[in-house]
Order: sequence, then C-alpha cells, then structure tokens
Amino acid sequence: MFRGARRADLDAILKIYARARQAMADSGNPTQWGDHFPPQELLEEDIDSNRLFLYLVNGELEAVFAFILGPDPTYARIEDGKWLNDTLPYGTIHRLASAGRHPGVAAAVITWCLEHCESLRADTHADNKIMQHLLEENGFTKCGIIHVEDGTPRIAYQKMSLTLPLRRD
Repeated sequence: MFRGARRADLDAILKIYARARQAMADSGNPTQWGDHFPPQELLEEDIDSNRLFLYLVNGELEAVFAFILGPDPTYARIEDGKWLNDTLPYGTIHRLASAGRHPGVAAAVITWCLEHCESLRADTHADNKIMQHLLEENGFTKCGIIHVEDGTPRIAYQKMSLTLPLRRD
C-alpha cells in the first residue's frame, strides 16, 4: 500500500534513511548521502508539499521516497547522452530508501510511480552500484550525466510507461 507521508511518520522515516545511509556506506558508497542526507528539514518540506510517499507492507513501513511531478531543474541539461523523451511531462523518483525486509521494493515503487506519469526519471551516484542495478533491472535506460545542485555528477536514467499510445508515423 502506498500513501503520503505525514509529520507523525518522521521518526520511522529517519530510521529508514539511517539504515539506507549505512547500507550505502557498507556497499562502497559512503559519500552520496554522507552522514546526514536527507536532512529532516528537506523531509518536512517534502511532506508539506505532498511529495514524500511511504510504501507499507502488512501495515509496516518498508520504503520511503520522494515522487515529484514536473520539471526537475537538475535535469534541464544532460551530458554524454540524451533523454529517451524530452517532450512528455515526467515524474522523478528521489531519495528512495528501504527498510530491507522485503524484496521487490524498487519494482513496486517504480510501478506505482508509472501509474501517475508517462515518463519517469531518476539519477544516482556513480558509486551507488545497488541503485544502478535496481534501475536497470526495472527497465530504466541510462541516458547520460546530470549535475545536482552542488555540481556533482549523477548518472541519469529514464523509463517510459508501457501504456503510451502507439505513434503512427
């Protein structure tokens, strides 16, 4: 089950992100989220903006992620490649983190997001081999390199909805 996050969920959300930071560090990616990302202030802003979502399994919090519809300024410029489609409105998955208790979380989140948009984008750090694998395993195409707000590069991915109408050229 998916639902919007509420401020009352913050303690549980922070625990999921702490676990994710540790898992990232343990897998050779200690710098992407460091010791404190995402900060509580950003999560509160996400909640207040209705863009932070929870994935619950049997009533327990299994994953948290930001799902944002509309243009992402960091995706306006892509290097070493191009988007699969740069004309359709798109959604973006950011800050996906799991409690690690159930397999298939990424697939469930991606499927849910694609029910709400025709084009889905994501990005990740070059050291985040786990997320790269999850994105590619779930049908995303590596499109190029974007730079996040602090200027650091990220591998950019896109997946198109399977329900797009056929083009008749």
